[in-house]
Amino acid sequence: MSTNYTTRYAVHEDHYRGMDTAQLRQHFLVDNLFADDQVNLTYTHYERFVVGGARPVSGPLQLDTIDAVKADYFLARRELGVINVGGAGTVSVDGEVFELACKEALYVGAGAREVIFHSADSAQPAQYYLNSAPAHKSFPHKKIGQADADVVELGSTETSNKRVIRKLMVNSVVETCQLQMGMTELLEGSVWNTMPAHVHDRRMEAYFYFNLPQDQAVCHFMGPQQETRHIWVKNEQAVVSPPWSMHCGAGTASYIFIWGMAGENLDYDDMDKFQASELK
Repeated sequence: MSTNYTTRYAVHEDHYRGMDTAQLRQHFLVDNLFADDQVNLTYTHYERFVVGGARPVSGPLQLDTIDAVKADYFLARRELGVINVGGAGTVSVDGEVFELACKEALYVGAGAREVIFHSADSAQPAQYYLNSAPAHKSFPHKKIGQADADVVELGSTETSNKRVIRKLMVNSVVETCQLQMGMTELLEGSVWNTMPAHVHDRRMEAYFYFNLPQDQAVCHFMGPQQETRHIWVKNEQAVVSPPWSMHCGAGTASYIFIWGMAGENLDYDDMDKFQASELK
């Protein structure tokens, strides 16, 4: 069996206040996403959201069920978002094949029994970043290329946060139950993401950072806006953000991050924003 998983239980913000650096990283940082010929998943108790990665090298790699979902197959009651952050590859869903280049996405609706990941070239393997959430209804599978995304340009060079947001899995692009995903690319010279920082109490979120030089890092900020903490994040690591936590980050070099959300609604703009001068 090539699918491995760990479990993260939900943390109350009162507990968060007493955590040291090691405890913050233990509960919120996901650092084991990609390994050759493995699917690595982290099952969280925030909206039962799953964060994971798959890197097929020597051959096809199947998404197996895990004990945490208590189902005969992984997507029996779940939907799945896949974004390729590596070499070219294909994803087979119950025999239907989808080609995914780097930065292209695939939405897989609930009820799919067999999901198999492939790389076109083992010397440059595909790397599939995965998000999954419970689903009460099955929607059609859909590939989302860069041209299909809902694109928004935000920020400025003066505030070091000029960026391009590509909404890949939002209700203006593809029908989903609760999963939303997208990709934000910081332009050259910009380092701050998600400014103004915000919180959305009706949704949790996970951030996956990639395309970051190996000797650089992103400082991810979290917590109530009046009592923030930080986690240093390296390339191809993720952070789980609880619904009570604001989130933003700054890198020591330009980078790209993938955001994934699940919760009560599909309103992307449903958030409470905080200006930098309000944060402590």
